[in-house]
Amino acid sequence: MDVPVFAGMVAAVVFATANLPMVWKALRTHDVGSYSLGSIVMINGANAVYSLYVFSLPFGPIWLLHSFYLVASAIMLVLCLQQFHARERAGTPGTPPSRTRSRNASISA
Repeated sequence: MDVPVFAGMVAAVVFATANLPMVWKALRTHDVGSYSLGSIVMINGANAVYSLYVFSLPFGPIWLLHSFYLVASAIMLVLCLQQFHARERAGTPGTPPSRTRSRNASISA
Protein backbone atom coordinates (compact mmCIF):
# COMPACT_ATOMS: atom_id res chain seq x y z
CA MET A 1 0.00 0.00 0.00
CA ASP A 2 1.44 3.35 -0.98
CA VAL A 3 1.48 6.48 1.21
CA PRO A 4 -1.40 8.40 -0.49
CA VAL A 5 -3.79 5.44 -0.19
CA PHE A 6 -2.79 4.88 3.44
CA ALA A 7 -3.26 8.60 4.18
CA GLY A 8 -6.68 8.46 2.51
CA MET A 9 -7.71 5.50 4.63
CA VAL A 10 -6.57 7.18 7.85
CA ALA A 11 -8.37 10.42 6.90
CA ALA A 12 -11.56 8.51 6.02
CA VAL A 13 -11.57 6.80 9.42
CA VAL A 14 -10.92 10.09 11.26
CA PHE A 15 -13.63 12.00 9.34
CA ALA A 16 -16.18 9.23 9.85
CA THR A 17 -15.31 8.87 13.53
CA ALA A 18 -15.69 12.62 14.03
CA ASN A 19 -19.25 12.48 12.63
CA LEU A 20 -20.38 9.40 14.54
CA PRO A 21 -21.28 11.21 17.80
CA MET A 22 -23.61 13.60 15.94
CA VAL A 23 -25.36 10.79 14.06
CA TRP A 24 -25.53 8.57 17.16
CA LYS A 25 -27.06 11.35 19.27
CA ALA A 26 -29.60 12.16 16.55
CA LEU A 27 -30.57 8.49 16.28
CA ARG A 28 -30.80 8.11 20.06
CA THR A 29 -32.76 11.27 20.85
CA HIS A 30 -34.55 11.93 17.55
CA ASP A 31 -33.93 15.60 18.33
CA VAL A 32 -32.57 17.37 15.27
CA GLY A 33 -34.18 20.71 16.05
CA SER A 34 -30.84 22.48 15.86
CA TYR A 35 -30.35 21.42 12.22
CA SER A 36 -31.80 23.28 9.26
CA LEU A 37 -34.03 21.12 7.07
CA GLY A 38 -32.99 23.17 4.03
CA SER A 39 -29.33 22.59 4.78
CA ILE A 40 -29.82 18.84 5.24
CA VAL A 41 -31.73 18.67 1.93
CA MET A 42 -28.94 20.57 0.15
CA ILE A 43 -26.29 18.27 1.66
CA ASN A 44 -28.17 15.21 0.42
CA GLY A 45 -28.54 16.72 -3.05
CA ALA A 46 -24.86 17.60 -3.20
CA ASN A 47 -23.92 14.11 -2.02
CA ALA A 48 -26.06 12.58 -4.76
CA VAL A 49 -24.38 14.66 -7.45
CA TYR A 50 -20.90 14.14 -5.98
CA SER A 51 -21.56 10.38 -6.04
CA LEU A 52 -21.41 10.52 -9.84
CA TYR A 53 -17.79 11.64 -9.53
CA VAL A 54 -16.71 9.52 -6.55
CA PHE A 55 -18.07 6.23 -7.84
CA SER A 56 -16.44 6.80 -11.24
CA LEU A 57 -13.05 6.66 -9.49
CA PRO A 58 -11.26 3.37 -8.82
CA PHE A 59 -12.31 1.73 -5.55
CA GLY A 60 -10.46 3.24 -2.63
CA PRO A 61 -10.78 5.12 0.64
CA ILE A 62 -12.85 7.90 -0.94
CA TRP A 63 -15.58 5.36 -1.71
CA LEU A 64 -15.76 4.36 1.95
CA LEU A 65 -15.75 7.94 3.21
CA HIS A 66 -18.36 9.09 0.71
CA SER A 67 -20.55 6.07 1.43
CA PHE A 68 -20.44 6.97 5.11
CA TYR A 69 -21.43 10.57 4.30
CA LEU A 70 -24.29 9.33 2.11
CA VAL A 71 -25.68 7.14 4.87
CA ALA A 72 -25.15 9.73 7.64
CA SER A 73 -26.77 12.56 5.69
CA ALA A 74 -29.67 10.31 4.66
CA ILE A 75 -30.26 9.39 8.32
CA MET A 76 -30.22 13.06 9.29
CA LEU A 77 -32.67 13.86 6.47
CA VAL A 78 -35.11 11.16 7.59
CA LEU A 79 -34.93 12.37 11.19
CA CYS A 80 -35.40 16.03 10.13
CA LEU A 81 -38.42 15.13 8.01
CA GLN A 82 -39.94 13.11 10.85
CA GLN A 83 -39.48 16.02 13.25
CA PHE A 84 -40.83 18.49 10.68
CA HIS A 85 -43.98 16.39 10.22
CA ALA A 86 -44.36 16.01 14.00
CA ARG A 87 -44.25 19.82 14.31
CA GLU A 88 -46.86 20.15 11.59
CA ARG A 89 -49.17 17.70 13.39
CA ALA A 90 -48.66 19.53 16.68
CA GLY A 91 -49.56 22.81 15.00
CA THR A 92 -46.44 24.62 16.17
CA PRO A 93 -44.14 25.15 13.20
CA GLY A 94 -40.56 25.79 14.20
CA THR A 95 -40.84 24.33 17.71
CA PRO A 96 -40.29 20.63 18.45
CA PRO A 97 -43.30 19.03 20.19
CA SER A 98 -41.27 18.16 23.32
CA ARG A 99 -40.32 21.80 23.82
CA THR A 100 -43.90 22.93 23.20
CA ARG A 101 -45.23 20.76 26.04
CA SER A 102 -42.63 21.96 28.55
CA ARG A 103 -43.21 25.59 27.59
CA ASN A 104 -46.99 25.25 27.90
CA ALA A 105 -46.64 23.49 31.25
CA SER A 106 -44.50 26.29 32.65
CA ILE A 107 -46.90 28.98 31.35
CA SER A 108 -49.95 27.38 32.96
CA ALA A 109 -48.20 26.91 36.32
